Amino acid sequence: MRPKIETKIVNPLIGSTIPLPTYATDGAAGMDLRACIDEAVVLRAGETQLIGSGIAIHINDSQLMAVLVPRSGLGSKGVVLGNLVGVIDSCYQGEIKIALWNRGKTDFTIQQGDRLCQMLFVPVVQVDLEVVNEFSEQTARGEGGFGHTGVK
Repeated sequence: MRPKIETKIVNPLIGSTIPLPTYATDGAAGMDLRACIDEAVVLRAGETQLIGSGIAIHINDSQLMAVLVPRSGLGSKGVVLGNLVGVIDSCYQGEIKIALWNRGKTDFTIQQGDRLCQMLFVPVVQVDLEVVNEFSEQTARGEGGFGHTGVK
């Protein structure tokens, strides 16, 4: 049985003109969030705008969070999330806003109800940091950083 997430409709377009987010298929990892806007919005090349989703959620479980990720179809057109990945903490109860960034060279028009991003629910593990002088075990990688394994 799937966990239940309390969801509040904050814009009356949800449920009347724009459907409540759902999973498109049984195997879908995320549910699409849509543009909950009264009229089309032009996202100019290089611009970022916040677009309302029309819903607020209360996860109410510190071991769960929601993540907003870009849709690949929009990404291929140059439109991605402004922060690339959005985090929704379990205690947040405000409207989910979608920061869209047009990194392309041409303007992009967002229509009412357009699917803008996907929302995934993922487990969270909180930790306590333990300060040490040396790690208890050395790995083969060690301090090898960006690109340490090469290109091929």
